Amino acid sequence: MSLVDELSALAEETLSSISGASTSVELEAIRVAVLGKSGSLTGYLRSMGQVPKEERAEVGKTVNATRVKVESALEEAKARISAAELASSIDAAAVDVTLPGRAQQIGTRHLINGMVDEIAQVFLGLGYSVIEGPEVETDYYNFEALNAPPDHPSRSMQDTFYVLDRSGDASAVKGESDVLLRTQTSGAQVHAMEDRELPIYVIAPGKVYRRDVADPSHLPQFHQVEGLVVDKGITFGDLKGTLDFVCKQLFGPDRRTRFRAHYFPFTEPSAEVDVSCGICHGEGCRMCKGTGWLEILGCGMVDPNVLSMSGIDPEVYSGFAFGMGVERIACLKYDVPDLRMLLEGDMRFLRQF
Repeated sequence: MSLVDELSALAEETLSSISGASTSVELEAIRVAVLGKSGSLTGYLRSMGQVPKEERAEVGKTVNATRVKVESALEEAKARISAAELASSIDAAAVDVTLPGRAQQIGTRHLINGMVDEIAQVFLGLGYSVIEGPEVETDYYNFEALNAPPDHPSRSMQDTFYVLDRSGDASAVKGESDVLLRTQTSGAQVHAMEDRELPIYVIAPGKVYRRDVADPSHLPQFHQVEGLVVDKGITFGDLKGTLDFVCKQLFGPDRRTRFRAHYFPFTEPSAEVDVSCGICHGEGCRMCKGTGWLEILGCGMVDPNVLSMSGIDPEVYSGFAFGMGVERIACLKYDVPDLRMLLEGDMRFLRQF
């Protein structure tokens, strides 16, 4: 077969491939295979020096004519395929304006954050201020300034996350480090007594950490709202009246409160507060374990030693303190049976609030 015949066959095959191409990618592959640096038609052009002189003119003319046909066919196919791809893209992106719109879901605050805000609003209405404290606290502010020295038995009630010292010394474990993740927000109260002018009416919301295994009633990280009042003439009656009002604001005006004697190292006398069960209205059910009451917080009159360590004269001033777990309050208010449900991120559950 002569070179002219080979070029004719190449032209016919290439034009057939071009007409059958349906995408820009296929068309580009054909162009590269024929007209690229290593293309078949380019190879003929580069080998013209090896063609006999008597055939060179005819072969050159045929090569150029084939190149013109291929390029022309490529341009036409490119225009055809580009138009088809554009139409396909427009169809794919088309919007049916007659369809009903899709409402964008509006986010809300998480139940825990909402509960913190709700509690804070109640106390702000009573004239309290909201304060914050460091989550990484010293042993002094978390325990000692709250009347719990190193050998105090109350420390065994709170299994603590101690922090390594700056050198990374692994020996800085429980009992050997004075830096820890706070087990309560009471440390913020000590800072308030040291830094703020008297009288003091504050609440301290925030995250706290304890080495508890997560179960229906315990979490290793949870939220507290603790409160402190220091003023002249403060009595246990002020404490009872305040907390009774707060409970009614949070749970409803028909709920009753009960104070039971208890022990806390930083208050004396101390008490735990119960609210009447909202399911059985105090008659006894599974929710309240048949007692008619639900425990919600601890409280008491500030121990004189705590006042003295913060530079406040206990002969002139007195006060009360209280602390409540936000997750527990939320679960009791909305009848949630398991604290872990608040942290699982199940939107079917969280959207209810």
